[in-house]
Amino acid sequence: MEHPAGVPAKFDDYAKLMYDLIALAYQGDITRIFTFMIGREQSGRTFPEMGIPDAHHAISHHQNDPVKLGKLAKVNTYHITLFTRLLEKLKATPDGDGSVLDNSIMIYGSGMSNGNAHDPKNLPIIVLGGGSGHLKGGRHIQYPKDTPLANLHVTVLDMLGLHVERMGDSTGEFKELSGIA
Repeated sequence: MEHPAGVPAKFDDYAKLMYDLIALAYQGDITRIFTFMIGREQSGRTFPEMGIPDAHHAISHHQNDPVKLGKLAKVNTYHITLFTRLLEKLKATPDGDGSVLDNSIMIYGSGMSNGNAHDPKNLPIIVLGGGSGHLKGGRHIQYPKDTPLANLHVTVLDMLGLHVERMGDSTGEFKELSGIA
């Protein structure tokens, strides 16, 4: 087997390698918690393989330019496609009476709802997995404007048996996410 030296040069190879390592760690029960920032803030990364020579950060400051918005949508779609590959692996990996994905809670999203305005409110967040039967899926939930993201974190901690009333700017109210609340 050929072993790469260092970080793969192509972003696609790097992201797939990282997601494969995460899947292996879950499969081997080495960890059940991970965090991975696929597009770090102020990155100068470009995507010439997709015909986008502009840096991701620069196109996130799109100024409502349809061309930049189109490029941003293409990069974001690419990122979620890479993440979907991880989800498919976890779904195909047996774990107890289900799959690793059935017994996981994954949060995927962005720290900005509108990068152009640096708006950290009303974030686009996806919650995935079955949470070992504690997470009710197949829904789109839109919370009241300015609901703190920390409310989601408090709810997930509660689902994991770690009961905290609040953290950060949380109001402690987000229980609708849970299928058992």
